Amino acid sequence: MLRKLMVSLLLAVLVVGVLPGVFAQDELVPVRLQLKWVTQAQFAGYYAALNEGYYEEEGLDVTILPGGPDIGPQQVVAAGEAEFGIDWMGSHLASREAGSGAVVIAQIFQRSGMREITWADSGLETIADLEGKKVGVWGFGNQFPLFAALVKEGLDPEDPNDVEIINQPFDMTLLLNNEVDAAAAMTYNEMAQVLEFVGEDGAFPVYTMEDLNVIDLNEVGTAMLEDNIFANEEWLAEEGSEEIAIKFIKASLRGWAFCRDNAQTCVDYVLEAGSTLGAGHQAWMMNEINKLIWPSEGPVGVLNEEAYATTAEIALNYEVVTAEPDAGAWRNDLVEAAIAELMEEHPDLDLVGEGWEAAEVEITPNGE
Repeated sequence: MLRKLMVSLLLAVLVVGVLPGVFAQDELVPVRLQLKWVTQAQFAGYYAALNEGYYEEEGLDVTILPGGPDIGPQQVVAAGEAEFGIDWMGSHLASREAGSGAVVIAQIFQRSGMREITWADSGLETIADLEGKKVGVWGFGNQFPLFAALVKEGLDPEDPNDVEIINQPFDMTLLLNNEVDAAAAMTYNEMAQVLEFVGEDGAFPVYTMEDLNVIDLNEVGTAMLEDNIFANEEWLAEEGSEEIAIKFIKASLRGWAFCRDNAQTCVDYVLEAGSTLGAGHQAWMMNEINKLIWPSEGPVGVLNEEAYATTAEIALNYEVVTAEPDAGAWRNDLVEAAIAELMEEHPDLDLVGEGWEAAEVEITPNGE
């Protein structure tokens, strides 16, 4: 009887391939990604990797956690509530100095999309012009590029006699209501919100780019590296974690390449994920996000050491951090391993985007 039972079990293994719960080797590894902000096309590459099955192909069961005004990705990852997070380099360095243990393992954005904008008729055209003015900016580390620009001009962002910093919500209501003299704006989000504004009488457009002064922090010289993927160094030191990180990076890079070539599909994925922003706004955002990534001088994801050095220098010189960042703040070995595997498995995958050109996206009323 025992012999017959063993034979039956062996036949089951041959048919099913594995004894459920005993020899299973293909179970997906649960992984959580904490976004820097709410569901929107800023993070479309991760939603694409999820929906196109790239994470699953790598054996990962990924849950994407939306952010919000009271959620700091560094704190979430440090608390062990997510394995990966998305953040900017300035806030990353500050949090690491404070003991977060975060390590950047892939640099996605190649350029900064942060701007400070004023009304064209205000006469406020430079950072120096903001002296004595009400200046809006976001918290959670988003303020550091602006603070660095202010310090560069001899203005202390902590001294309201120099400049009054206003904690700005992630919209443009303060500027539209003239409650601030200048407001922070990302090219892919808040900039569009001003252009999408509809008047009380239904007039549209109310504002165009000609109505705005745009202070580009890239030109000011204090733009810092933005969206990266980070993890906690203690978690990375655990057995198997580096392999999980490599798999996560592989699938994420494929997701971003997909969004470059299939922008509308990625907009649809973001909308399906529950974005509260309209289809028109997301289409604008997807196009602007692609501008920050593509083309890339090298394979996207690899941190440019010169760009990092500039960001770290700004962070130190303008008091974002109090000491030079330590060597463990970032590492390229995991993303380089991910890229090597991708090139072997998908030799036609383009991770540079040379020759890519942005589309022309129409501004829609209220971003609908």
